[in-house]
Amino acid sequence: MASRKKVLLKVIVLGDSGVGKTSLMNQYVNNKFSNQYKATIGADFLTRDVDIGDRRVTMQIWDTAGQERFQSLGVAFYRGADCCVLVFDVTAPQSFKSLDSWRDEFLIQASPRDPENFPFIVLGNKIDVENRAVSVSPKKAQQWCQTKNNIPYFETSAKEGVNVEQAFQVIATNALAQVSSRQQQKDFCASLDSPENGSHIFRRIDSEGVWPVWFHGWTESHCFRRDLFQLNSMSDYNNYFIISRIM
Repeated sequence: MASRKKVLLKVIVLGDSGVGKTSLMNQYVNNKFSNQYKATIGADFLTRDVDIGDRRVTMQIWDTAGQERFQSLGVAFYRGADCCVLVFDVTAPQSFKSLDSWRDEFLIQASPRDPENFPFIVLGNKIDVENRAVSVSPKKAQQWCQTKNNIPYFETSAKEGVNVEQAFQVIATNALAQVSSRQQQKDFCASLDSPENGSHIFRRIDSEGVWPVWFHGWTESHCFRRDLFQLNSMSDYNNYFIISRIM
């Protein structure tokens, strides 16, 4: 049997203090739950190996403090993230309202190459709490997620383990897809660096590999001089020069 390639995925867990970020991580990684609350200082991470298809994946799950005074630590910890998990307490509406600021904070600090399509997951935690006087309804949470490019949403209980495994399986899958997409972009730009690619002559203009990719291209069958072109996706390239001519 051929050995499977192991991949390291960096996952950031964000949300207000006390929503259960640490408890969710401990339930997922160690199958443990503690009723004693202890605020996270700065940031820490846990790891767990999982299988996604034929890939062996190591989840490096970062637990960041929810207190405002620790948010300045974000830049160092957010960079290189493959997925961001936003957690709120279904019994605390204010923690739900904070999701916008946490999402914005992540996008600013992490600066992902494709922010519109970066994978987020939302977890509404503490559904085990009984006799809730105030709660955030599943409908309200789902509506918010739909306005943010259809972010997946799970209601969870770190205490009872409800939906924790299922949620992190989706997190791992989406994080791996993010890594694969980033690698595909790098491989594509490497192909544009070569002097000749089939019947095409390319000179890559952008240096990051983020769609759209700009390049100078020339082919005898499609144009008779050096033109500036734009590729909007990998399928554009695969479909033999089906691209939008911009000059």
